[in-house]
Amino acid sequence: MLLDTIPYFWKYGIMKTDAALDALRALGQINRLAAFRALIEAGPEGLAVGELRDRLDLPPATLSAHLNVLRSAGLVGDERQGRVIRVRADFARMNALIAYLTENCCAGTDCDVGTAACPTPPRS
Repeated sequence: MLLDTIPYFWKYGIMKTDAALDALRALGQINRLAAFRALIEAGPEGLAVGELRDRLDLPPATLSAHLNVLRSAGLVGDERQGRVIRVRADFARMNALIAYLTENCCAGTDCDVGTAACPTPPRS
């Protein structure tokens, strides 16, 4: 089952609604969404803050503020490596959010949300 492979979901049972709302609020701004998507694209290695700033073409203070919101929502973390701060997406948190959003997909019928989207109901 898909939820068995999601560490956050397995450890805590379910993402709480407040945590999901925090994550969705954090992603509900164009620059934060772009930053998060760039970090997802970068994979587990993440990106140096300067590299992320160059990709997004944002002023340092603006990027810092956006990263603080994403960090507060648990979607990103950072690590100092010498003089560089490397930012990484929290894939477990992202997967927990996806699991929360798709928990009742397909009205509880057996569907594989990992490989296919839930069927779209026909328009009347």
